[in-house]
Amino acid sequence: MNAPLSGLCWLKHRKGRDRAPADLLAELGRSQIALTHAAFHTLQPWRAAAHLEELLMACGILSQVDKQICEFERWTIRHLATVTEPEHVRLIRRFVAWDVQPRLRARAERKPLTVSSRRGFSSQVIQATRFLSWLGERDLTLTDCGQADIDAWHVQHPAHARNSIRGFLRWCIANKLTRRFRLPTVVIGQATPMPQQQRIDLLGRLLTDPDQPLRSRVAAAIVLLYAQPVSRIVRLTLDDVIHDSGTILLRLGEPPSPVPGPVAELLLSWIDQRTNMNTATNRDSHWLFPWRRADQPMHPETLGTLIRALGVPNIPGRVGALHQHVLELPAPVVADALGYHHHTTTRAAAQITATWTRYATGPRPRKPAGWTPTPTRDK
Repeated sequence: MNAPLSGLCWLKHRKGRDRAPADLLAELGRSQIALTHAAFHTLQPWRAAAHLEELLMACGILSQVDKQICEFERWTIRHLATVTEPEHVRLIRRFVAWDVQPRLRARAERKPLTVSSRRGFSSQVIQATRFLSWLGERDLTLTDCGQADIDAWHVQHPAHARNSIRGFLRWCIANKLTRRFRLPTVVIGQATPMPQQQRIDLLGRLLTDPDQPLRSRVAAAIVLLYAQPVSRIVRLTLDDVIHDSGTILLRLGEPPSPVPGPVAELLLSWIDQRTNMNTATNRDSHWLFPWRRADQPMHPETLGTLIRALGVPNIPGRVGALHQHVLELPAPVVADALGYHHHTTTRAAAQITATWTRYATGPRPRKPAGWTPTPTRDK
């Protein structure tokens, strides 16, 4: 690494009575710590253990496992340690082992997990724990739970809790831990899209304000131009930036999308100046937005905070961009180009009364030649 002293300082750093990373390495060398992911998930301090686990994976010493699966398993151990009722611990551990983890691993096999998806699974475990405690406060068990209790829970809790508990309740019904009951319909909130004029003005400011951080400007431009969530932006790699006969393309779906000239200049400048490239495992990082952790992209929350610091609201900006695209092109074309599910773009088109519904069930048309996501003013 370019600055080895920083690595040596990390190895020796300890907080309070916690073991330093060098202590963990020594115990690993003495076989006091098994060279397995399960062993690392129980170590303290957990942040140092997590970083060391990622270093060992990057070096090929530990087998590659999706980082979010490791984070979830590590979090589950800490969460169960806070549950005081033994029967609740047994039920939650069973729910995690036989339902949550298989679904988490199945999703990871299809594509890399995002922080938001991992937190969604964690939320299911949290709400299951709270539901069991709520039943206990009412002197009830799962066996006693009936439709009236389910309705009472949904009345007393916010939408997020109501939606997150569904997986646990369905698992209980399937395993005959409870009687059968009806679950209320899931309600999904819709964000208010950013007005087109505001989106254009923000893009103009991003392109003309050199005093703002380059990394933030590039990420915010991808949000406002291509309607990409931050969880996808952090997964972009250098291979997704394509040079084609003097044109810069960005692979978000198929085919890759052209990058307007001014934004392309920002993007190429950022690639030449990427930060967090000094650690030993990141010198050849392929991430467009690399992070300090071994072979890991930036954390979505960190990048999202940087984008909001520019005055760019992430979700309204993304929804506004998506709505503009489905106004200009058929929803299936937008879905293919920007990496969205066809149902999402079709729903967006229906919300703004777009006239592309004839493509909903027919063959998916290809994106027209020369298509560019450069925003245009409403006429």
